[in-house]
Amino acid sequence: MEEMVELIKGKVFKKAAAAPKRIHQRLAGTLYTEFHLFLKGKKCQAYIAPFDVRLLVKSKKDHKIHTVVQPDICVVCDMEKLDDRGCVGAPDLVVEVLSPGNKQLELQHK
Repeated sequence: MEEMVELIKGKVFKKAAAAPKRIHQRLAGTLYTEFHLFLKGKKCQAYIAPFDVRLLVKSKKDHKIHTVVQPDICVVCDMEKLDDRGCVGAPDLVVEVLSPGNKQLELQHK
């Protein structure tokens, strides 16, 4: 079984082994659905985790990328940022559903 991690400024952060709580999933799913419906027919697209966002410093080369995160929801309007693995560069909107167990990581590092 592969381990779920996020890479933030070159430091690996393990994601919880257990699935998110029911209320977290309900809130994230409801918000994603609203974004998806609102954006239907528009140039922007909504994505829900797990969806890699690779943040660049100077280069798109994988070995130069030191931050890879998986926001709960993100909206991307520049289709050039999308590839088969996710988004390269900052999305136009990021939503994190805070939970008691992940609040510090979400607020301080992401």
